[in-house]
Amino acid sequence: MSESGQASVLSQQLLLSVAEQLKIPLLQIARQAEIGQLTKTHDLAMIQTTADSALRLIDSYVLGVQLALDRYNLETEAVSVSSVLYDSGQELDRLARNYGVGLELHIGGKFGTVMANRAGLQSALVSLGSALIEAMPALGQPQLKLQLAAHRCRYGVVAGLYTDTQQLTTDALRHGRRLMGNSRQPFTDMTHTAGAGVFVADSILKAMQLKLQVSRHNGLYGLGTVLELNNQTQLV
Repeated sequence: MSESGQASVLSQQLLLSVAEQLKIPLLQIARQAEIGQLTKTHDLAMIQTTADSALRLIDSYVLGVQLALDRYNLETEAVSVSSVLYDSGQELDRLARNYGVGLELHIGGKFGTVMANRAGLQSALVSLGSALIEAMPALGQPQLKLQLAAHRCRYGVVAGLYTDTQQLTTDALRHGRRLMGNSRQPFTDMTHTAGAGVFVADSILKAMQLKLQVSRHNGLYGLGTVLELNNQTQLV
């Protein structure tokens, strides 16, 4: 199969994964509205959070497509990793509280800046975070905590999201990629959802010439990407 043909198949599989994922928030909104009609009460905050999560997934998918189509004119800039992680945490805060997940920010040192497309990087991290937050209650962890973190490695700076679940493995990620679009639960050991947030993040990072990979941080397991340090800050 040609490269363009492979890209088309992957795009279709990603769209199927996103469509499958969107069934969950739409079903939740429908059930919340139905309960509200029966009880004459409406949890508008919950409905808003559910709708926002669905819209965010769609926006991230669209951004990934746009970045892929314009990959040769992809704008990069000097970006503060800590700032992107903080802003990502702010976006995820309401969803995390609804799932009973505590968010933590951990920056393992001073790195200067990295070269990246800020909107793409933040969208990828938020998509990953949403997928992990939705998965964590099903993992049966006694304390639901998700850490947005960064640390230095030999190739630059790793930015990602981490928890103490050991189900986040390279084999699980590889298996999920193979099943994308062909299974309702491609990450059978990690989440009961379609895991579309992981695949959307994967597509955004690929468009930015980055790679989503399994990572470790302070004894925690997670998913992240390696970012290249800004050469100017390396010389300071």
